Amino acid sequence: MTSFFPVQPIKLLASLVLCLLAGFVGSIFTTPKIDGWYEWIHKPSFTPPGWLFGPVWTLLYVLMGIALYLVWRKGLAAKGVKIALAVFLVQLALNALWSFAFFGAESPLAGLVVIVALWGMIAASIAAFAPVSRAAAALLVPYILWVSFATILNASIYFLNR
Repeated sequence: MTSFFPVQPIKLLASLVLCLLAGFVGSIFTTPKIDGWYEWIHKPSFTPPGWLFGPVWTLLYVLMGIALYLVWRKGLAAKGVKIALAVFLVQLALNALWSFAFFGAESPLAGLVVIVALWGMIAASIAAFAPVSRAAAALLVPYILWVSFATILNASIYFLNR
């Protein structure tokens, strides 16, 4: 088992920044729609309060960054690392794309299509990370649980607003 030390600070920082950057890109599409379009669409009774999304997503992006670091620090020559990183980067791109599809395009249907693909790529990331770092795979579990809930929420919003 590999411990957290020695830490490779540049890789750790780059991993965290990359994941937080995906969240920032998503927020560019999300933030302007919160008090407008999103406020007026029909939402299910189980929709969390708006203030919860920022802290939850920030925590999830930090956990993703740590998970990314734990895999990347093994080195690109290590078995499974390149594939795991590629799968992870695809899911990260889908993560940002969801904000554009749902909020930017004001389309719960497009958001639903993207979030289903995102869920699949998170599951694929967990599967690809597990042989490289069990800890990294475990750090993605809260993310897939939240996205599972978000998928149900997105689908409910789509059906309520058809």
